[in-house]
Amino acid sequence: MISQFFIERPIFANVIAFVTIIIGLVCLYQLPVAQYPQIVPPTIQVATRYPGASAEVIAATIGVPIEQAVNGVEGSIYMSSTSSSDGSYTLTITFNVGTDLNTSMSLVQNLANSALAQLPAGVQQQGITVKKVSPNILLVVSLYSEDDRFDEAFLSNYGVINLQYPLARLPGIGQVRVFGAGPYSMRVWLDPDKLETYGLSTVDVQAAIQGQNLQVVAGQLGAPPVPNDQPFQFTVNALGRLSDVTQFQDIIVKTGTGPAPQIVRLRDIARVDLSQQYYSNYANMTGHRSAQVIIFALPDANAIAASNVVYRAMDEMSKDFPEGLAYTIRFDTTTFVREAISSVYETLFIAGILVLIVILLFLQSMRAMLVPATTVPVTIIGAFIAMMAMGFTVNLMTLFALILAIGIVVDDAIVIVEGSAYYIEKGLPPKEATIKAMQELTGPVMGITLALVAVFLPAAFLPGITGQIFRQFALVIASTAVISAINALTLKPVQCAFWLKPRDDKPPNRFYRGFNRVFQAMTDFYMAIVTRMVKRPLLMLMVFAIIINASVWGFLHRPTGFLPTEDQGYGVLLARLPEGASQPRGREVADKINNILNQTPGIKGWVTIGGYSVLDGANVSNYSTTFVVYKDWSERGTRLDQDTIVASINRQLFAMQEAQAFVVIPPPIRGLGQTGGFQLMLEDRRSLGLAELQRTAQELAQKGNAQAGLRNLASTFSYSSPQLYLDINRTKAESLQVPMVNVFGTLQAYLGSSFVNLFNKFNQVFQVYIQAD
Repeated sequence: MISQFFIERPIFANVIAFVTIIIGLVCLYQLPVAQYPQIVPPTIQVATRYPGASAEVIAATIGVPIEQAVNGVEGSIYMSSTSSSDGSYTLTITFNVGTDLNTSMSLVQNLANSALAQLPAGVQQQGITVKKVSPNILLVVSLYSEDDRFDEAFLSNYGVINLQYPLARLPGIGQVRVFGAGPYSMRVWLDPDKLETYGLSTVDVQAAIQGQNLQVVAGQLGAPPVPNDQPFQFTVNALGRLSDVTQFQDIIVKTGTGPAPQIVRLRDIARVDLSQQYYSNYANMTGHRSAQVIIFALPDANAIAASNVVYRAMDEMSKDFPEGLAYTIRFDTTTFVREAISSVYETLFIAGILVLIVILLFLQSMRAMLVPATTVPVTIIGAFIAMMAMGFTVNLMTLFALILAIGIVVDDAIVIVEGSAYYIEKGLPPKEATIKAMQELTGPVMGITLALVAVFLPAAFLPGITGQIFRQFALVIASTAVISAINALTLKPVQCAFWLKPRDDKPPNRFYRGFNRVFQAMTDFYMAIVTRMVKRPLLMLMVFAIIINASVWGFLHRPTGFLPTEDQGYGVLLARLPEGASQPRGREVADKINNILNQTPGIKGWVTIGGYSVLDGANVSNYSTTFVVYKDWSERGTRLDQDTIVASINRQLFAMQEAQAFVVIPPPIRGLGQTGGFQLMLEDRRSLGLAELQRTAQELAQKGNAQAGLRNLASTFSYSSPQLYLDINRTKAESLQVPMVNVFGTLQAYLGSSFVNLFNKFNQVFQVYIQAD
C-alpha cells in the first residue's frame, strides 16, 4: 500500500512536500501576471502613408492592392483597414488565438511586398511597415512643462528622438507612437507668385532639391592598388545630404546665362523652416501642452512586467531631461490589474484562514487541525507548478480557481484525520491506526479525485473565447485536486501517525462547550424540519417543483452579458465635431472639455489626443480622444463610483453645442474592442458605393438607438465630409503641352504636400516636403 510505504519513510514524504513548495514558489515568481487569460486574438498591422491623398484615394490605390495580396494569409480570421484624410493607411489582420505571430508576420511581409509594385510612387518611397502589435494601450507617458515653456513640436520630437526607440527596445513592448505635433520635417513653403515670376514649377523645385540634397560617395585617395612609396590613404568627403535650414535656402533652383547671369535660390521663391511632417494631431495633459508617448504591449507580453520596465526606463531617462521638461504617467491600464490581483491574493489569504478556523471549530484539536492546515500551502503553491507546465498566467480566473480549491483540498485530509482518530479511539497506536484507516480510505480518496477531475475537465474543451476563459479555471481546480490526492496519500498519513494522540478524559474548554451546544441545537432544529418534510412527501414535491420553475424563469429573464462591467479606474471621452471642422475648432472644444473635467469631482487627470479616433486606431480630423483617469478607489469611496462620474460628465457634455461628446467605459477585457459594448461591421458586398454604405450605417444606428436595450450607437465612417471637385480640362492642358502628370504633381505639392527626399538631423532621418505657403 502506497500510504504505508510513506508512513515507514516519513522523511521522504516531507521532502516531497518541501520540494513541491520550493518549485511552486519559483514558478509563482516566474509566471506572467495578467487580468484574464490570453484570449485576445493576436494581430499584425500593416501601415504606410501617402502624403496629401484623400481617404478615398488611399482606399483605392493602397488599400485594394495590399488587401488583395494579404487576403487569406494562413491562420487569419479577418482583417480591417482604415484610410484617413491625413494620408495614413492602416491594415489590421486578426489571427486565431495561439497563432505563431513570428511565422505569420513573415508571411504578411512577403505578401505585402508583392503588392508594392502596384502602389503609387509616393507610397513606395515611404515604404510599408509590418508589425505585430496588441490593439490595446498599455500606458501613456505624457511630456509637458508646468509653465508651458516648450511648444508642441519640441515636446513631440523630444519624444521621437530620445524616448521612442529606447522604449521600443524594452522587453514586452510591441509599438511606441508619439502623438502631438508631427515629427520634424524640412518644410519648403513655396510662393506660387514668385514661381510664376521666375518661370518655375514645383517639378523644377523638387528636382533641384533632389539633385543637391543627396548622399555623396566621394571615394578614397591612396587606396590599393598603389605604388610602394604611397605613404597615406585618405577618405574623400563632400557636402551631400543637407541638414540645416540655411543650407536648404542656398539650394540653386535656376541659373541664367548672358551679360547679367541670374541665380535663383530656394530662399528667393520659398520660405524654408524646420517644422512638422504633418499637422493632424495635437495633445494636452490636464490642460497643459504635451506630447503623448503611447505604448502598446506585445500580444503575449506580461503587462505588469512590461509596465514596470517602462517606469524604470522613464525614471532613468528623465535624469537627462532639459530644465523645465517633466513627464507623468496618468493613464496606466495595469493599475486596475494590480489592484484586482492584490485583492484576490488578499481574498485567498482570508479564505485559507477561515477554512482553518472552521476545521479547528469542528475537530476541536490543534494537533488534528495541523494535518489539513498543512495541506493548503502544499496544494495551493504546488498548483503554480501545474500552471507553469500548462503555460498559464496568474490571472483573475486562475486565482479564483485557487480560492475555490481551498475548500476542496482539505476534504481529503479531514477524512483521513477522522478515519485515523476513529481507530486511535478504538485503542490502536497512532501508526497502526493510520495504516488501517488508509487501507479503507485510499480507494475513496482516489475516487473523489477522479470525480472532481471529471466534473471540471469538460469545461476545458468549451469552444471560442468563453472556452479560453474557463479552460484555465477548470484545469487549475483539476490540478489542485490531483495534487491534494497525492498529498493525502503521502504526507497526511505520516502526519496522522506522528501527530495524532488519543483523546484524554479532560472535557473541552468553555468556548468549545458553548459551540457544541449551539451546534447541537441547530442540528436538532434541522432534524425536526426534515422529519416534518418527510411526513409530507406530496407537498414537498410541489414546493420543489415551484422552486425549480421559479429558478428557471428567473434564469431565462435575467440580462445576459459576456463579462460584468467593472470600474477600471478610467473612462474614454470621445468628441466628434461636424464634418469638415477645422483644427482650431477642435482645439476650442478640447479647451471646453478641459474645463468640464477640471470641475468634475473624482477626476485625477486626463490625457487628450486631438485628431485621433481610438475606435478606429487612426487619425480622423474631426475626432478627439480623451482618457479620463479617476482618482484612486480608496479616495473616491462608494459615493463617487464610475457610474456617478460618467453620468456627471455626460450631463455637462450634453449641453455643449460645438460637438457631440460622451464618455464610454473601457471593455472588460482589454484588446477585445476599445470600449465597452460591441462592434458591428458593415460590408458593401454589392459595390453600391460609399454614399450608400454611409446611408445604411446611419439608418442602422438610428434604428438601434430607438431600441430600449441599446444606446450611443454611432459610426466613425464618413463620406459626407465637405469636398471640392476640380474639373480639369484635359484637352486644353494637352493642347498647351502641359502634361497631366505635371498638373497633378503641382496640385499635390501646392494643396497637399509632396515628399521630396530625406535629410539627417539629431542623429535621425527626417523627410523633406514642399507645399504652397
